[in-house]
Amino acid sequence: MMKQEYRTALIAGAPSQLARELALWLGEKGVRVYVAARDPEELEPYLARARDSGAQLIPVELDTTRVESARERILALDEECGGLDLVVAAGMYEETSARNFPWESAHHLLQINVTGTVALLSAVLPRMLKRGRGHLVGISSLAAYRGLARRSAYSGSKAFISNFMESLRAELWNTPLRITCVYPGHLRNHHAVRAHPEPFALEEKDAAARMGRAILQGKARCALPWQPALVMRLMQVIPGALFDRLARHMR
Repeated sequence: MMKQEYRTALIAGAPSQLARELALWLGEKGVRVYVAARDPEELEPYLARARDSGAQLIPVELDTTRVESARERILALDEECGGLDLVVAAGMYEETSARNFPWESAHHLLQINVTGTVALLSAVLPRMLKRGRGHLVGISSLAAYRGLARRSAYSGSKAFISNFMESLRAELWNTPLRITCVYPGHLRNHHAVRAHPEPFALEEKDAAARMGRAILQGKARCALPWQPALVMRLMQVIPGALFDRLARHMR
């Protein structure tokens, strides 16, 4: 794998605190990071931390549910900064109950996790290919490995991201571009009040640092924490009938 320098990065993560922690981590490594949000004022706590640590974080107003305007903004930003070296597309988490399916919430989640991710990454892909450098990162989830109860829209959207990134990597293997898919599990800040806490849940700063190291190393995949990642990999190979019984009790 050729060494690749990262001067500029764009991180679009909807309300994802993990994505913003990743932006801070990269900024502290000397990367000029553009952090996208529908409301840039939401980023102020992270911008304050960046100022204290010397990281260069630049807020960008971006709504990936408005696909055409979002793509135009990304291309303009790519032009302004002399070419984005790294683009990370995260997303959002929300449970969906099959017994009272919330279509509007599910539709919004799919717009962000699926349409928004593809719009973001595909916008800069042709330019990266032309420049002969660049790194695209999609944030999937351990929930992408198998369909989980109460997460039908979320698991489905992340399974799409997993296959989308894998297909890009398969086609672009002989180009200088790097393609990474990250599979984070439950994070402690997100699940502190859950009735069934995850014993191996990571703090968001720790998870962001692990993700950041994997990205800078050019890894194709990064699943964390490793303990639940191993469990979910095993779930992929067990018989469907056995998985159906186990999935009823998974939280």
